[in-house]
Amino acid sequence: MIRIAIPNKGRLYEPTISIFKDAGLPISGGAESRKLFAKTTDPDIHILFARAADIPEYVQDGAADVGITGIDLITERGAKVETLLDLKFGKASLVLAVPEDSDFQKADNLEGRKIATEFPEITHQYFKKLGVNVEVIKVSGACEMTPHVGIADAIVDISSSGTTLMINHLKPIDTVFSSTVYLIANKESLKTKDKILDIKTALESVLNAKQRRYLMMNVPESSLQAVKEVLPGMSGPTVMKVESSKLSGESILAVHAVVDADLIFTIVNKLKNVGARDVLVVPIERIMP
Repeated sequence: MIRIAIPNKGRLYEPTISIFKDAGLPISGGAESRKLFAKTTDPDIHILFARAADIPEYVQDGAADVGITGIDLITERGAKVETLLDLKFGKASLVLAVPEDSDFQKADNLEGRKIATEFPEITHQYFKKLGVNVEVIKVSGACEMTPHVGIADAIVDISSSGTTLMINHLKPIDTVFSSTVYLIANKESLKTKDKILDIKTALESVLNAKQRRYLMMNVPESSLQAVKEVLPGMSGPTVMKVESSKLSGESILAVHAVVDADLIFTIVNKLKNVGARDVLVVPIERIMP
């Protein structure tokens, strides 16, 4: 059996549930049912709900074979795990922030000052690299309040939109660490449980698909070469003859291709200009490497 630890709440919970569903491993029940464990459609793969901050140690110690959590938490804990895949969601930054009315403009200005944070290890590393001596104060919550009550001169805290800092009259002066969510694995489990790599492949296929679109179109045979030059497909377009179909007496071909989602707007217009007709743009669920 493989046990996967995933966040039991917060901003990482829903995207994690969603990517497993898209990967063909929907999770039955959920943390909202107050259960510690849940099943997937694979009888050998079970889910363990845990605090995102605890997941690196769960995976390191073998309580879970696989985990989903932020790279900031993995780094902060110094967890000895294998990082398998950047899942590209949960983007956030650890920022160095100071009161809006302060004279601090950069990290160097904080020599000898107090810094409050829930991430003392990352904060120590950041200031050590800069050669700035500070006193790091570990807090477990409400970090943004510490400069206003005299506990600290600045904070290092997670910010995804900057709204919380603004509400608390703080201004960011540097980015300390950038984070996304990763798939991680226990080192020993990875050696003995082949299905862990199957899980990685399934999640990777969803990520690949999110960045691609499937194009289908009808193309007069005389326009085929021009269409091919427009299409930057994964391995070139697929071309098929449309039976018993002619446009102005000319044979029609069905052309299919997979292209980057970001290029769709430009490509579709170019295709129409060189003769493509009836263009369909279709989302892709998964692309297996």
